[in-house]
Amino acid sequence: MSRTALLVIDVQNDYFDNGNFPLWNTEKTLKETLNAIRAAKEQNAAVVLVQHVAAGESPIFIEGSEGVKLHQAILDAAPDAPIVIKQHADAFQNTNLTQVLEALEVDRLAICGMMTQNCVTHTAISDSAASYQVSILPDACTTREELLHFIALEAIQTKVTFTDIQQAFERV
Repeated sequence: MSRTALLVIDVQNDYFDNGNFPLWNTEKTLKETLNAIRAAKEQNAAVVLVQHVAAGESPIFIEGSEGVKLHQAILDAAPDAPIVIKQHADAFQNTNLTQVLEALEVDRLAICGMMTQNCVTHTAISDSAASYQVSILPDACTTREELLHFIALEAIQTKVTFTDIQQAFERV
């Protein structure tokens, strides 16, 4: 039997209106991400949170800052989800994500989060993701501006599938 993990990438305070690097459409993206978490739980899919913590000098995601924290609504929606800390766009690179996914016995990944053209796409096409059936939830992703979001999705469409929230967690 197949099991899916929802990867929620970098839904952190620095990306919202009062943060150091606000993105386009964050409130709608947050709402869709919360819907994805609910759908995942209803279908017994795993939820894994990914948090970027800057290495060295950085204007965002500074360790110990308010901006580096995952959005409270995400933490409230998935209080028991494992949190994978990363320092690169690819959530697999130099992290324990592979081990977390193995422990959860998943073979499919549904990816959402921030930023579409960077961390979302780099994780989706990572060499380490090759053993999973990967899909992206476009409505639960965002970046700096709408056009960049759509360009990123267009660029990756031959590498992954796009799905809506309900289809992502249907039992196979």
